[in-house]
Amino acid sequence: MMNIFRLAGDMTHLLSIIVLLLKINATRSCRGISLKTQELYAVVFVCRYLDLFTNFISLYNTVMKIIFLVSTFTIIYWMRFHKVIRVTYDREQDTFRYQFLALPCLLLALVLNNEFSVMEVLWTFSIYLEAVAILPQLVLLQRTNNIDNLTGNYVFLLGSYRALYILNWIYRFMTEKHYHQYLVWISGIVQTIVYIDFFYYYIKSWRNNEKLLLPA
Repeated sequence: MMNIFRLAGDMTHLLSIIVLLLKINATRSCRGISLKTQELYAVVFVCRYLDLFTNFISLYNTVMKIIFLVSTFTIIYWMRFHKVIRVTYDREQDTFRYQFLALPCLLLALVLNNEFSVMEVLWTFSIYLEAVAILPQLVLLQRTNNIDNLTGNYVFLLGSYRALYILNWIYRFMTEKHYHQYLVWISGIVQTIVYIDFFYYYIKSWRNNEKLLLPA
């Protein structure tokens, strides 16, 4: 059910991707961006949107799904194959072993789900994986400590989107009878907690008009 908090969350999520696309396209550089995180998000979106052509919900829902899929795979293509952009990728620093995130999330989805079916397990897997998909990006920023404004804004907007979704869940819980999505709620709270340290240093740098730096 749409409400102002969900719409704000969706638009913030969309804006984060637009910022990232503009950063890479305008600067012809992906320095400071984790390919590992982008590939994890690609897995998240593919698993979550398997119903794209079989279960029509609304035009808005379909368009947003297509945008997230196309934009994420565009970013991955640029980082892997673009003759200029790929050279700027911090390959030596972006070494987070994301199988240690994906495999536990898959096992958890096999155990904790609302229905033991392929579509439901993969959807649940995407929920769990999204909660931790940003970790390679945060680790990369800590290692390089060379965070430009657009990269910092991208991560901040990405974290803000999930925080707004928590407000959406609270609103729906208060206004809709029998509304509960415990697995989604817990995963969303975990995802927001992952960002707390980054939020602190982002807001601190903004208030003091300083360059954003994360502790190593």
